Amino acid sequence: MSDQMSLGGFAEAVATDRLFFALFPDEAARAAIARLADDVGRQHGLRGAALKRERFHITLHHLGDYAGLPAAVVEEARHAAAHVVAAPFDVVFDRVKSFAGRAQKKPCVLVGAEGDTPLQQLRRQLGECLVQTGLGKHVTREFTPHVTLRYERILVPEQPVAPIAWTVREFALVHSLLGRTEHRIVRRWTLSG
Repeated sequence: MSDQMSLGGFAEAVATDRLFFALFPDEAARAAIARLADDVGRQHGLRGAALKRERFHITLHHLGDYAGLPAAVVEEARHAAAHVVAAPFDVVFDRVKSFAGRAQKKPCVLVGAEGDTPLQQLRRQLGECLVQTGLGKHVTREFTPHVTLRYERILVPEQPVAPIAWTVREFALVHSLLGRTEHRIVRRWTLSG
């Protein structure tokens, strides 16, 4: 968005806040992902910095960008998440590649198994709960489970890497402060089956 005048003569609000549901790796997996991000950078001569360890995550559902954090959306998201019932499960990521993004900001990502995995099932169930609480416009079908390692100008070709795995025991609603590379956990929900 822009803070310039719109056709109606009103200034458009600049998005400062993002809201999304995510899964975070445990400490051992975060350390392995950080090492991998550095290794991939050296191997391919990448110049950008890897993301900070605390920012490594899998986005389940993006709930929008806003000028200020909308309390109503947060409340509807919390209500949806409270209805999710799932057991802990393992995830495994074993390939690195780039997504073709904007010209100077291509995500270099860690990807893993596709298909109807427990991760896909959790995402689908959360999406159904979001639809029921009125946030269905944010639910998309397309989903490639991934962890972003860094953003780069060049594309990294897909390549296998030593598997990185962890047990997912919870999911979180995250408030991201745009442009400040800061994530704040609004709330976590434990997967207890």
